[in-house]
Amino acid sequence: MSQTATAATVSTAITWFEIPAANLERAQRFYETILETPLKPELFGGTNIAIFPCEDGGVRGCLIETAHPSPHGTIVYLNVNGRLDRTLELVTANGGRVELPKTELPRGIGWIAKIADSEGNLVGLHAMS
Repeated sequence: MSQTATAATVSTAITWFEIPAANLERAQRFYETILETPLKPELFGGTNIAIFPCEDGGVRGCLIETAHPSPHGTIVYLNVNGRLDRTLELVTANGGRVELPKTELPRGIGWIAKIADSEGNLVGLHAMS
């Protein structure tokens, strides 16, 4: 596909993500514990969400309260750079499961793992080290 003079160049393919949670409080506690950082609870359009912290210009996202979490569909990879092993320990200690253990990616692009979170969603973890 060719770009036209009016087409904008994007800096990232992902701008927002949502991870469904049947029990938002439980899911928020799970992610705050495994990532060792607080999430910010908000009410958005009548729906409870908890926003992941992000530096300016980074990809933003949230947990969203819904009755339909799922292990099927899009997989979001969360940045756990420098602490993938610790994060995997925290996952299992806090009601999650490791679905794919720490796996090295080719050509120096880091390591990944996949977990089932406290709500049953399949979520990826990525680290360069």
